Amino acid sequence: MEKTRIAVEDVTFTYEEAPSPALRQVSMQVKPGEFVAVLGHNGSGKSTLAKLLNALYIPQEGSVVVCGMDTKDDEHIWHIRQQAGMIFQNPDNQIVATVVREDVAFGLENMGVPHDEMVRRIDAAIEAVHMTEFAASAPHMLSGGQKQRVAIAGILAMEPSVIIADEATAMLDPSGRKEVLDTIRALNRDKGITVVWITHFMEEAAQADRIIVVNNGEIALTGTPREVFERVDALRELHLDVPHMTDLAQDLRKGGMPLPAGILTVDEMAEEVAKLLCPSK
Repeated sequence: MEKTRIAVEDVTFTYEEAPSPALRQVSMQVKPGEFVAVLGHNGSGKSTLAKLLNALYIPQEGSVVVCGMDTKDDEHIWHIRQQAGMIFQNPDNQIVATVVREDVAFGLENMGVPHDEMVRRIDAAIEAVHMTEFAASAPHMLSGGQKQRVAIAGILAMEPSVIIADEATAMLDPSGRKEVLDTIRALNRDKGITVVWITHFMEEAAQADRIIVVNNGEIALTGTPREVFERVDALRELHLDVPHMTDLAQDLRKGGMPLPAGILTVDEMAEEVAKLLCPSK
């Protein structure tokens, strides 16, 4: 059984005429079925990492191996992009057709998938992102969150092993962010699709299996959400925030309330406060 879906080994990447590398000597691995969030401030290198994972960029040093294929091998580029679908920040940049079904079909047509198989995949992908009722709609009439779900359906139709999302919710309102993240989490949970979720929203990262924090082109922190967000001071030194409930819990502890470390969500906060108020329950 495959133990590693993505392997990044000692990768360095420098943009042309840039004074320093965007990434330097970065190594990381992602297991099959894992949901990994990548955090970092603007310019930290996290979007460069996303493009390296999809073979949009090729490392100048080190290697990136996706689903057993080295991105430096030109023969593998198309297969890598089939297996590792990419969702970008602006959904409008990914919409290529005037009807939702046609947009989802675009990648399959390029792959030469037979018609009957194409129909099956399109229907399954649109249903998976809960957009069946909009299958005949014009994408430009949809909300931002719905457009991103159409983009996800187009990737799903190609039956990838990995989804790489580069700030996929950055341009959406809170409800749009929630619907897109819920869709991705369901695909990860129900279909076992590996997810690399690049974001600057702490509450999104808190829902991952593991967090990787990138700073100045290097990996600064890694661990479970609880492990990473417990390091509040270290994160602030990296110009990053923490989930609101983690921040509140720290302030309450400083004020004398005996709350445990590792609180990430409103529900967890409510549970711990209830224990303090009603210790017998």
